[in-house]
Amino acid sequence: MAEDDLRTSTWVASGVDGLPSGLRIRRCRLTVVAGPDAGLARDFEAHVIRVGARRGADLVLTDGKVSRTHFEIRLDPQGYRLRDLESTNGTFVSGLRVADVYVPPGASIYLGDSRLRFDPLDDTVEVALSSADRFGDMVGRSVLMRELFARLAAVAPTDATVLVTGETGTGKELVADAIHEHSPRKGGPFVVFDCGAIPANLMESEAFGHERGAFTGATAAHAGAFERADGGTLFLDEIGELPLEMQPKLLRALERKEIRRVGGAKTLQVNIRVVAATNRDLAVEVNKGRFREDLYYRLAVAHLAVPPLRERREDIPLLVEHILAGLPGGRERGPRAETIELMKRHEWPGNVRELRNMLERAVLFQQPGREPSVIAPAPEARDFAPAAGARDAAAEVRAPIDPTVPFKVAKQELIDEFERRYVRALLERHGGNVSAAARAAGIDRMSIHKMLNRLGMDRETTD
Repeated sequence: MAEDDLRTSTWVASGVDGLPSGLRIRRCRLTVVAGPDAGLARDFEAHVIRVGARRGADLVLTDGKVSRTHFEIRLDPQGYRLRDLESTNGTFVSGLRVADVYVPPGASIYLGDSRLRFDPLDDTVEVALSSADRFGDMVGRSVLMRELFARLAAVAPTDATVLVTGETGTGKELVADAIHEHSPRKGGPFVVFDCGAIPANLMESEAFGHERGAFTGATAAHAGAFERADGGTLFLDEIGELPLEMQPKLLRALERKEIRRVGGAKTLQVNIRVVAATNRDLAVEVNKGRFREDLYYRLAVAHLAVPPLRERREDIPLLVEHILAGLPGGRERGPRAETIELMKRHEWPGNVRELRNMLERAVLFQQPGREPSVIAPAPEARDFAPAAGARDAAAEVRAPIDPTVPFKVAKQELIDEFERRYVRALLERHGGNVSAAARAAGIDRMSIHKMLNRLGMDRETTD
């Protein structure tokens, strides 16, 4: 049995109807064998164990040569995966400096002037799995996703600040949206603040607002994202891109739940819940001095990690069905079983976003009577004619060409104008309701929120 083999770190219990009934995680012990903290021992029962010199680490060492968060051991189906978090002095196993390696039971780990011994224990703990195969707009029958759904169901009804991590395209935005929709704040606003899309010189104004005359071009007062999110949820997307000089101001706003507009004298109280997302490892960013440690711990009150698609390939058939159901004519155009098997062997570096894009492209370019090729590159644009609606929308935004304007600027202005007209017409058709508009347009709700925020139209909606 897996329980008797200490090399096995996690395993699933058999269930009914092909669905696992639970996930078991082996308890582990880290013992400091040598160094300033010799004799210190801690037992853990978690997927991830982090060791470092600052609060927030699971095992805190006083060794001055140990980085704030030095390394982590992650329990996965393959064993015990040790990863150095770009520490200053490195992590060593068997005399070799390691970056990412699976360690055996009883391994000695060297960091700074300390030596640790890693020992898996005989006993285990069971992790709850959701009985559902979806949560919000996310779907999945895999153990990883059902574990995530169970954690979401526990975290969403609270008011805790949540940090969502995961690779680009895994669906972090959908996690944030689901948290809002399953919280007592559901009736309040859901405001997206994209830290990676706002110029540094406008960051404070966009976050906290400004008064008229606060700076050149401030011709009217402006309510920032914090103020607009009052009574609801503020989603800080790409939080790892936040400039270092803006981080203490954000920390102060989060801790005091109050803001002051740029150029203003009055302090405004805000009743918000914060969900932040990033594809960066913020522990590494803290070690490198690119992210404030106190802000990191303030955001990571609850931490949810979204798994990459390559780690949950068994979800691909359900994802394909779910995505195609939201595309015009998609239900009738599903790929054959052999195509699904081919998709399961693909690495999907762009994760679910890549899968969605391939399916959308396949449906768009499908020839009558042929199955869409979801892995092959899309045909060139010259091989198809735009639909009548697209021609009409494009015609509305045609403008005289000014060759004195740089190409990229002219192109972006045209795209922005098209998106502004399209989204405004879409929202008018659906009474300003973003959810209804997203369903009608065949795109996810978060995409519309980001578009509205970028175009300065986010006060034209209801949720």
